[in-house]
Amino acid sequence: MLRLEQSLNQQGLATDLQHLILSLADCGREISALVRGGALAGVLGVADTENVQGETQKKLDIIANDLIKDKLAANALVKGIASEEEEEVVAANTDGSYLVCFDPLDGSSNIDINSLVGTIFSVLPAGEGEVNQHAFMQPGTAQSCACYILYGPATVMALTTGQGTQMYSLDPKTNDFILVDDAVTVPADTGEFAINMSNQRFWQPAMQSYIADLIAGKEGPRGRNFNMRWIAAMVGDVHRVLSRGGLFTYPQDTKNPEKPFKLRLMYEANPMAFLVEQAGGKASTGYERIMAIQPEHIHQRVAVILGSANEVDACLEYHAQN
Repeated sequence: MLRLEQSLNQQGLATDLQHLILSLADCGREISALVRGGALAGVLGVADTENVQGETQKKLDIIANDLIKDKLAANALVKGIASEEEEEVVAANTDGSYLVCFDPLDGSSNIDINSLVGTIFSVLPAGEGEVNQHAFMQPGTAQSCACYILYGPATVMALTTGQGTQMYSLDPKTNDFILVDDAVTVPADTGEFAINMSNQRFWQPAMQSYIADLIAGKEGPRGRNFNMRWIAAMVGDVHRVLSRGGLFTYPQDTKNPEKPFKLRLMYEANPMAFLVEQAGGKASTGYERIMAIQPEHIHQRVAVILGSANEVDACLEYHAQN
């Protein structure tokens, strides 16, 4: 069994990037312990505050954000930080080599019901000059690394540095992340999809038609039955895609005209797209490859369609027709 540090060394990664990934794993270990503690650790419940997105924060949202921010700021390799919970980017170390974007606790609405939550990281190269929002405006194709850490019955980490996608599991006895799959592969075909059906009436016609045909099953134009799954945490739904295939989508809608998109490009869509593509899947907005988008601001939102390649292509055909 290979520990995380041994696996990274075998990939021949730059030493600095190896050390940074190990720091991200350390953040995951500590948050995992807090999540397991639940009510006993005093981390459940609402914090009675809102983040920059206007979303009500959970206590653990704030705790996880501060924990990661402090750990990364103390790491000399990190030049700047961008978080879902921070309105502006945060400068760290002048001589750092990397910028880190993160969602400290994806799916935090699941915390109080003891369901899946996770942490998502996207690592970008740091250029010359000061740390400001412009420094982070790099497309997903520029990512040096992407990973998520999922806190569930087991704590697992999916990781890519552009050499395929690997899966690690946290050994509760040794507290080491152990390699369990060195080449995650997303099947090209699938019979599962994940979408928030409560928003159906607000979707664009293309998505309306696509989902209607999936639901029609064997008697419909697709000629076969599909199952729907929905965890309400992107990290959980994407983990299912990486584990056994499927399609996950959070499409554009008209529910809130001021916010037609739900998911954030820099610290949700881009890292997940990188992980899925490196496992043989595809990731699109419906009209363009997610990782090809030139970001405009740190909290930019986009539509997301990702997962099994043939099923993503099928969904994109509906968008092309509309």
